[in-house]
Amino acid sequence: MTSTTRKVQRIVQPEPTSDGAGVKLRRIIASRRLDYLDPFLLLDHFGSDDPDDYIAGFPEHPHRGMETVTYMLAGVVNHKDSLGHSGSIGAGDVQWMTAGSGIMHEEMPQLRGGHLNGFQLWVNLPAKLKMTHPRYQEFAASQIPVVTRDDGSKVKVIAGMFDSVRGPVTDIAADSTYLDFTLPPETSVEHRIPRGYTAFAYAFEGGASFGGTEVAAPNLAVLTDGDSLDIRSGKNGVRFLLISGKPLGEPVARYGPFVMNTEGEIHQALLDLQHGTFVKTEASTH
Repeated sequence: MTSTTRKVQRIVQPEPTSDGAGVKLRRIIASRRLDYLDPFLLLDHFGSDDPDDYIAGFPEHPHRGMETVTYMLAGVVNHKDSLGHSGSIGAGDVQWMTAGSGIMHEEMPQLRGGHLNGFQLWVNLPAKLKMTHPRYQEFAASQIPVVTRDDGSKVKVIAGMFDSVRGPVTDIAADSTYLDFTLPPETSVEHRIPRGYTAFAYAFEGGASFGGTEVAAPNLAVLTDGDSLDIRSGKNGVRFLLISGKPLGEPVARYGPFVMNTEGEIHQALLDLQHGTFVKTEASTH
C-alpha cells in the first residue's frame, strides 16, 4: 500500500462557553461546530488569569461509559471521588480517569499564582467496557518523558509513542496517542499515525502548517486519513496537542456526563443516580 500524508480536512474554531459552576472555557469538540470525532467526545481548553473565571470549579458530578483526561499546563486542580481517591493535578501533570460503570467526582481549581491553564479530553469506551470498574492513571510532570531534538523541538509523550519513546499512560481501549509539541520558529517534524485512526491537532500558541495548511492558534485541525503528518512551525513557533485514536464505530447515546450506546442505558444511569445505586462495587461490574 502506498504511503500517504495526512492533510487538514477542516479547521474548527473553539467556542467560548462555561461549565461546572461557571468555569469559563473554550469548547473545541462537543460544540455546535464539531459534535463528535470518534472516539473523542469532548475537548475543552480552560485557562484564565482571573480567578473569578474558574474558582467555582466543577462540584461533585457523575460520569459513566467514558474516560476523562485532564492535562494541566499551569495552576492546580484538587480532585476527590466516590471511590476514595483524592489528590492534586499541577502544572505538567496528567490524570487519565476511566469512569466505566460510574463514578462521582469533583475537580476544584486552586488559587496559586492566579493563573490556570489546561485541557480536558473525553474518550469514548467500547460497549464491552462501558460498565468496567473505574480506574485512574495519574502521572506527575516528572514521570512524563520529553523528547528533545537537536533543532530545539520538544515533544511531551503522555500516551502512545514518539521517536520510540512511550508515554506512561497505557492500556487505553481506543489505543490513543496524546502528544504535546513545542516547536521553535520554522522547524519541521514528521509524525507517523496509524492508517484508519482519527487524528487532530489543536494549536494553542503560535501557528504551523499541518500537511500544507496553515493553522493559527487557537484552532483545531481535523486531519484526513493517512500514514503520517508533516508539520512545519511558523515564524513565531508553535505549541500544539496532537491526539489520535482508533474509532469505535458504535452507536453513541449521550446525556451530559453519561455516554452509552442506547437511550435505555442512559435511562438506567439516571435511575441508578436517583436510587443511590450509581456507583457499583467492583464485583458487580464483571
